[in-house]
Amino acid sequence: MNACLRAVVRTGLHMGLEVTAIYRGYEGMIEGDFEPMDNHSVSGIIQRGGTILKTARSEEFRTPEGRQQAADQLKKAGIEGLVVIGGDGSFRGAMALNQEHGIQVVGCPGTIDNDLFGTDYTIGYDTAINTVVEAVDKIRDTADSHNRLFFIEVMGRDAGCIALRSGIASGAEAVLIPETVTYIDKLINLLKNGWKRNKRSAMIIVAEGDESGGAYEVAKRVKEKFPEWESKVTVLGHIQRGGSPSAFDRVMASRMGNEAVKALLAGENNQMIGMQAGKMVLVPFEKATKHHHEINKHLLELVDVLS
Repeated sequence: MNACLRAVVRTGLHMGLEVTAIYRGYEGMIEGDFEPMDNHSVSGIIQRGGTILKTARSEEFRTPEGRQQAADQLKKAGIEGLVVIGGDGSFRGAMALNQEHGIQVVGCPGTIDNDLFGTDYTIGYDTAINTVVEAVDKIRDTADSHNRLFFIEVMGRDAGCIALRSGIASGAEAVLIPETVTYIDKLINLLKNGWKRNKRSAMIIVAEGDESGGAYEVAKRVKEKFPEWESKVTVLGHIQRGGSPSAFDRVMASRMGNEAVKALLAGENNQMIGMQAGKMVLVPFEKATKHHHEINKHLLELVDVLS
């Protein structure tokens, strides 16, 4: 997100605009937690994970009264347009602010789950995948040395994009995701066949939102029917949300931030900046939030073939 923020600030200043930061998302908007930005304000942040603007959930913003207060603060500060970096919830809030109070809004997709419709990639997704792959590579050293079966849980409450791509990149034997039904018996047969071929280490990537109940539950059910193979569980958790962003994320986020400012100046409204086939495009918020990013079926088939 910092790379996107940097691009928004510097593009805006380059085009002669005044740029104001809003800290802590909609909560900070309600409280008027604003700060003017200059070029120096965003120096040295492109390599930093997270966001220097902080973030916070705001129950008050969910109410008409809260949004009224936020709009009043924006108008008081002379803020005419917003660039919102976030996911489904952030964009729904932006739409409400526009529909109720006429605030011009353009969004940049920032979510590691890559679950927004209308963009091939979201800010943070590539970095999260690389973090998972690096962790799995290290865990595999232990698995190979000790002849163990590892179940590794990655983020993805409603979407299996992180699990799927990181599973292929790390050579996982199976990937379990929310978008597909998990058949434990099929998984056990896969592992038993590998055992018969003298395979003594394996990686199973489990998205946290998989209907089977997560890595611990899957490992328990496998252990009950296949106790021969010693198994371990690792939950990667929030390490996937941090760390220095990948070069791909930095470039893409910079392009999106730049396009967001140009879209505001062109009068665009209620639109998300997406990337499709390498090109920056505008996608209505309504489409981005209502339609789910479909899982790549070819990648699902690839997991089975390569395992």
